[in-house]
Amino acid sequence: MRNIFLFIRRYANFLFFLTLQAFALYFLFRYNKFHEAAFMGVASELTGRVNTRYNKIEYYFKLKKTNEALVQENLALRSLLRSNYLAADTNHLVVVDSIRVDSIMKFQKFRYMEAKVVGSFITTQTNFFSLHRGSDQGVRVDMAVIGPEGVVGRVVNVSSNFSTVMTMLSRQFKVDAKLKTSGERGIISWDGVNPQFIQMRNIPKNVKVAKGDTVLTSELSSIFPANIMVGTVDTILNDPSTNFYTLRLRSGTNFSTVQYVYVVQNKQLDEQKDLESATQKTNE
Repeated sequence: MRNIFLFIRRYANFLFFLTLQAFALYFLFRYNKFHEAAFMGVASELTGRVNTRYNKIEYYFKLKKTNEALVQENLALRSLLRSNYLAADTNHLVVVDSIRVDSIMKFQKFRYMEAKVVGSFITTQTNFFSLHRGSDQGVRVDMAVIGPEGVVGRVVNVSSNFSTVMTMLSRQFKVDAKLKTSGERGIISWDGVNPQFIQMRNIPKNVKVAKGDTVLTSELSSIFPANIMVGTVDTILNDPSTNFYTLRLRSGTNFSTVQYVYVVQNKQLDEQKDLESATQKTNE
């Protein structure tokens, strides 16, 4: 406190000058319209610049919360997709003027769960992600995993709170897919060479295919919902010794930037597998 009084006593004249100067500027801008307008213009510009800088900084620190909110919103929207609900065929036609989710939950085929990627290994022949969601949160082995840009992979191991996902960039990964234009189906796999490209095999040569065509998951995939983005055609490889094309696709998912994914549960899968297994035993 003593130092403050000493400072004021030492610079009393200068501080008194600054006070008078402030009063003079106040009266100048307060009672002179031209100077007031000029001051307000400069003040508004400076305030705008400061607010812009502040908003950018605030937006940066809120990106995590924004991403989490978007993930939750996408999760809710995906859960309402018509393709996620599949009722058994019936001779009765029921028409309603609105959708009541609580009344159609028994027909729900696919259920989505958001998950955060906490580990990424994409430099080997068997690439995988680690997710912070496990059996305690409803994840099971062989569930599909998709991202904002398309197919990511499938769950291969699960612990209480974590799970590992074999990505599409693994030589053991396979998924049934189709060309969006013609609906022709083929098998998706990776040759272990370039992480930017995957292959689609068994496309007949009588099918019209062009560079840039979109490839989606097909209805025959037991774990993936249909019409999920797989990739786009980059190169058409013509092997003269066969009647099929091999398509080189550019993956829709950028595996080096994935932060959030959706784990997809096929709620009707067990019933389908049990029936198919029983049928095979009957025919043996």
